[in-house]
Amino acid sequence: MQNGGVGASSSGSSGGRREERERVPLSEVVADCVRRWFQDTLKEAKGGDINMQVLVSQMYSSGYGVPQDPQKGKLWMTRASRTRASVWRVSGKRPGYNASDSDSDSDGLVDSAR
Repeated sequence: MQNGGVGASSSGSSGGRREERERVPLSEVVADCVRRWFQDTLKEAKGGDINMQVLVSQMYSSGYGVPQDPQKGKLWMTRASRTRASVWRVSGKRPGYNASDSDSDSDGLVDSAR
């Protein structure tokens, strides 16, 4: 391996340097993914998916993937609650939290002895 090393490509070491210039910080990649996730979720929520309406509410309320806007969060939770009133149980939870997630186990462990 003549030009072996981290970042080297099969086209030679100059290709490796080019790849280095094109790298994007991981934080930017993740932020872009989160924004796109919000946009996809919003599209589904507007289409009437109750679970996505709850998720959009949580995302607006926490500022996850979108600028924080508690009023829009409440609006989306209200919209979802028209079909399923139980959604209010998760209104203050982090994005992705489901009503089926347990609040009783603070350490996250489930009693498997049953």
